[in-house]
Amino acid sequence: MNRINKLFQEKGSNLLSIYFTAGHPAGMSPSDVIVSLEKHGVDMIEVGIPFSDPMADGPVIQDAATKALKNGMSLKKLFADLADIRSKADLPLVMMGYLNPIIQYGFENFCQSCNEVGVDGVIIPDLPFADYLRDFKPVADRHDVRIIMLITPETSEERIRFIDANTDGFIYMVSSAAITGAQKEFNEAKQEYFRRINAMDLRNPRMIGFGISNRQTLSSAQENASGAIIGSRFVQLLDETGNPDQAIEKLFENLEA
Repeated sequence: MNRINKLFQEKGSNLLSIYFTAGHPAGMSPSDVIVSLEKHGVDMIEVGIPFSDPMADGPVIQDAATKALKNGMSLKKLFADLADIRSKADLPLVMMGYLNPIIQYGFENFCQSCNEVGVDGVIIPDLPFADYLRDFKPVADRHDVRIIMLITPETSEERIRFIDANTDGFIYMVSSAAITGAQKEFNEAKQEYFRRINAMDLRNPRMIGFGISNRQTLSSAQENASGAIIGSRFVQLLDETGNPDQAIEKLFENLEA
């Protein structure tokens, strides 16, 4: 069974997924970050593929991506680093990146490499859904790679149900249509969005991301979905500390505040 499906089947609630950008900070191996996060009890990890024009990302992740590219990170280098990750870590791994570098690598090759190293899914924010259904899903399915789709407060009910019917793994529920970045709280409009999606009784589990950085936002996400995805705040702490153990420990302190 795919590790993503297994996680939601066996645990399914109060999950925590952490995002980081591969290749940043300099000299830090992505596999070392993964091992550290699993050791600290993280349930799932998103490994960011650095790209020169990350349109959905805020300044923290944009800066990390720029520095990672300068550090020489590429998909080829990332897969090489993860070649023996399954001898070190068991939790689900999801790659998150934009279409351009994945297409340059070759989507069939990308899915094959994911399968070989043990990457369980991929999030491609700029992948059109029609292209996903026609060209990408059959290839990903062949290699047991889940393509995770995003929804926002502006996504129509019809489209959400269409996504739910044609994807597997989980649905990435973006807290707002804005770019990534920490928020102090989720306002009533976002809470209403969470309640509206809850009432749809979707087939797939959901994870809420964008803006989670403290107890209020984490609790709200975990109460209204299977769990929370945290990116910008961890990337910032990783940049500040240069140490994944210290970064995740500081993040947990933030989440208690």
